[in-house]
Amino acid sequence: MQRRSVAKAPQVSPEAVLTPANVVTVVRIALVPVFVLVLLSPWPEWLNVAAVTVDAQRLLAAGVFIAISATDWLDGYLARSRNEVTNFGKFMDPLADKILVAAALLALIELDALPTWVVLIILTREFIVSGVRMMAASEGVVIAASYIGKFKTVFQMAAIVLFTVEDSDLIRFVSSALSDSMWCISWVVMIIALVLTVGSMIDYVAKARDIIGLSSFHRKKNCRGDDEAVPASIEELASSIVEHARVQGRTVGTAESLTGGLIAGALTSVPGSSSVVKGSVVSYVDEVKHAVLGVEEHVLETDGAVSRRCAEQMAQGAREQLGVNLAVAVTGIAGPTGAEPGKPVGTVWMGLASDRGVKSFEFHFQGDRDEVREQTVAAALSALLAKLKETA
Repeated sequence: MQRRSVAKAPQVSPEAVLTPANVVTVVRIALVPVFVLVLLSPWPEWLNVAAVTVDAQRLLAAGVFIAISATDWLDGYLARSRNEVTNFGKFMDPLADKILVAAALLALIELDALPTWVVLIILTREFIVSGVRMMAASEGVVIAASYIGKFKTVFQMAAIVLFTVEDSDLIRFVSSALSDSMWCISWVVMIIALVLTVGSMIDYVAKARDIIGLSSFHRKKNCRGDDEAVPASIEELASSIVEHARVQGRTVGTAESLTGGLIAGALTSVPGSSSVVKGSVVSYVDEVKHAVLGVEEHVLETDGAVSRRCAEQMAQGAREQLGVNLAVAVTGIAGPTGAEPGKPVGTVWMGLASDRGVKSFEFHFQGDRDEVREQTVAAALSALLAKLKETA
């Protein structure tokens, strides 16, 4: 996939270690024992500081935990802004997060502030996801973190802080009302964190089902949830789309980046498709995405061409420019080069626009360039067919 040329700092060698981002990550791991000592050890007694009560100790520990957690944002920002994403950083960053969370949860068990079953759920998820990632990496596949996982991390951190301070007399002194509700607030946040924890685990397993041998359990379902036969080939998918659209009196169009017109080619290879297919926009570069399809410049600059918002705006732009009922758009990285942090080769975003609005889908395909493009065509045709059947 071609992109507008943007001046970037030289790519750091994958073998580099002592980058600013990696130093911050290592410091974060080194500070984990400090947090545990501040929270659990009788350091006020050791230092003969009688003014530091147990409650003040908890509040101080919560502050240390927040400070350590904030460095997760810092090292990510440094790595991206300086274009210094390294293999060492990709290994250590998630490890640092897991060490911090595990240490905090175990410390809260030690304080009888948190039941063991909560910690078991969270740690079980981490073990399973780590195993899935290892298997994916062995196949040369990188599974990007989803928004579920990111929200999970935020709620986990917030819950840990709340459980750290919820028994504090200083909290009760500040506001008795807050103290009375602190227990409930802590558990509400923790329950949300647990739901997101399980949800993100399911998301990882679903994305890697082919790698871990679960693909045989995956059945294609239609919009009513019933099992249905899936067309065995791109030709059959295209024929089904043309037939359904013809019967419904609907028209379709495409906006294509990485596939370069292959979706439209599959559709127009069907005899009689001229009554259904009105056209296609091959927007291989960002300038065409903006000038022809109306993709906003700030979306291309901030989110990038391979993103949810770009795919959605491409689909909507194609629907308007071509004057069709349904438009599908695809943008992605077919490889072998072009991978970005969080967007490995095989990452594809698809937008589907209809009179009911725009939907978007993210895919992580495996294989070489031709295989990624072929899978993208099949996914786009499947989405079009499903939408036609949904509105039949």
